[in-house]
Amino acid sequence: MSTYTKQQNGIFPSVCPLDCPDQCGLILHKTDGKIIKVQGDPNHPVTKGNICNKVRNMPERIYDSNRLTTPLKRSGPKGSGQFEPITWEEAIGSITSKWKNLIATEGAESILPYSFYGNMGILSAEGMDRRFFHRLGASRLDQTICSVAGSVGYNYTMGGSFGMDPEDTIHSKLIIFWGINAVSTNMHQVALAQKARKKGAKIVVIDVHKNRTGILADWFIPILPGTDSALALGLMNILFEKRFADLEFLRKYTVGYEELQEHVKQYDPHTVSAITGVSVEELQELAALYGGISPSFIRIGNGLQHHDNGGMAVRTIACLPAITGQWLKKGGGAIKGNSGYLAHNKAAVQRPDLLKDKETRVINMNQIGNALLDAKPPISSMFVYNCNPAVVAPEGQKVRKGLEREDLFLVVHDLFLTETAAYADIVLPATSSFENTDFYTSYWHKYTQIQLPVIEPFGESKSNPDVFRLLAGAMGFEEDVFKDSDEDMIDQAFNHPANPCLADIDLQMLKTNQYAKAKDSSLFSGPLPTPSGKIELLSKRMEEDGYPALPTYIPLISDGDHPFLFVPGPNHNFLNSTFNNNEKHIHLERTPQLHLNSMDAQELKVENGEMVRIWNDRGECFLQAAVGDNVLPGVAVTQGLWADLPGTKQLVNTLTPDRIADMGGGATFFSGRISIEKMRLIGGNDVSEQHPAKK
Repeated sequence: MSTYTKQQNGIFPSVCPLDCPDQCGLILHKTDGKIIKVQGDPNHPVTKGNICNKVRNMPERIYDSNRLTTPLKRSGPKGSGQFEPITWEEAIGSITSKWKNLIATEGAESILPYSFYGNMGILSAEGMDRRFFHRLGASRLDQTICSVAGSVGYNYTMGGSFGMDPEDTIHSKLIIFWGINAVSTNMHQVALAQKARKKGAKIVVIDVHKNRTGILADWFIPILPGTDSALALGLMNILFEKRFADLEFLRKYTVGYEELQEHVKQYDPHTVSAITGVSVEELQELAALYGGISPSFIRIGNGLQHHDNGGMAVRTIACLPAITGQWLKKGGGAIKGNSGYLAHNKAAVQRPDLLKDKETRVINMNQIGNALLDAKPPISSMFVYNCNPAVVAPEGQKVRKGLEREDLFLVVHDLFLTETAAYADIVLPATSSFENTDFYTSYWHKYTQIQLPVIEPFGESKSNPDVFRLLAGAMGFEEDVFKDSDEDMIDQAFNHPANPCLADIDLQMLKTNQYAKAKDSSLFSGPLPTPSGKIELLSKRMEEDGYPALPTYIPLISDGDHPFLFVPGPNHNFLNSTFNNNEKHIHLERTPQLHLNSMDAQELKVENGEMVRIWNDRGECFLQAAVGDNVLPGVAVTQGLWADLPGTKQLVNTLTPDRIADMGGGATFFSGRISIEKMRLIGGNDVSEQHPAKK
């Protein structure tokens, strides 16, 4: 434990653990051994003391009366939430006894780890756990639920997760937030944009919903879901035609610009307007802004990549800064992510060599429902941590049916008895990030930060690394890698000569300074990590991989005959399902709503605030209608993953497809379709107006 935990009172440095690009520096106030207040660290170079409500209210989550304090064993039917406390010795013994039997009878691939980044600490999310499951020979999880489609698309253009330094936003004259509700999900990018606006910069937001960021904008441009690549191609058409293109930059730093110029002629303004819902006049005005204002910056969001064509959409937008030569201008360029600058030695931390040439199967996490129900050979045990698939995974009804299997031995390691944990055979209490040693690398700014324990573990809770050390010992794994301490693994992570940006960073430096910035590395000081060494407007590698070599608009896959495009986006006070069980956050967010265009509502005879039933072939939800002009006709948007509460039907990922996106195995949450109908009150219950029996 750190020296911080020994001090009952004081103020201690920390870092926000949430899956958020900002990764704020924090200051924790402790009295009588408990954290009583969370503040932003005013000395952090990027986040500068400003934090969101989510982490500000973290003490209520840490000391919630429903937090788990001891291991539990199921004592009732699956999903009933009936458990009895057991010791850690009993829990580890039960798990490893079951797994040894499964390995002997069905093979190690009958066991599947299922996790994501509920805690963004590297050791908590991808450290000792990876070592353990590699050594075990378990099935491997393809962790593709969030940003992979867009990352693959961006990499085809730029060669890696490298973008503009967000601190340079203050020099931008035009800032475009494209498919990102940054006010709720990247607040410090907004703060930097606001500083630029005070110096005359314009802020444009392109999105399917006029959310908090759209309201903030100087100009909000609504777009039909899944048409972002068409809009980008239409802009290219005008940029080339109106001679806004920087030919000198294109000749020196790109490949394929002449082919691209010819290719985009088919994306004329009238064609693009019909596809996107953006008027010809708006398209021309946006192109004139982007072509005429420099430096210009595009913040590419997560939202648009959660479509069937999401990878191509990001790949296409990533070409725009090259056309006008923005990359050489301070405050110009784009950010999809910046994790490439902080790439640590993953092999040293995760030890894939422990697989020892085992050809274990890989299961895409977006299709966990199918895998639990139909995988051959079957998944007989699953270990869930840092994640809540019963609420978060697509095709939720299918997922929950899979979790109900009596022959599935389910273990969940979490702070709370989540919707997923309710189906578990064994539940293990997890520490919060403030009880752990860990390090964090932002995927937006260029700083890495360390977390040393500030408080003692809550009850009998244990960290992910500690749990997997216990499991390794009980399984009889004798390799030294399972004896490494958390600090050992941090040292190994920063011993990474392949990334010169980390050359001056190590454990001791982080302990002294709390955070450190990756060394500056100009994108164009040498060749880019693409096959050509340049920005690839035309990518032969894409062609070899079965994609069009040039950016191309590919329509969404048909999702049935339901009339509304459905986009279940994030809200302001939850982060996926995190905080949806906290009364304060629920109060702040109020109620789950479905945003509808007023013309659609009029046709459906739905008034603002009335309850509606939304459904498709996957399931149904009952939500409150929010009627207005914040979405285009034919589009329906929800915000937030609400808890599975008795008497409600508000799990919106019940309705989302588990199809795989065009690139990287990514999710297609936003490419579903739904039908909508008004509900009426009968006997005190909301009932579907057209289908009352379906309640």
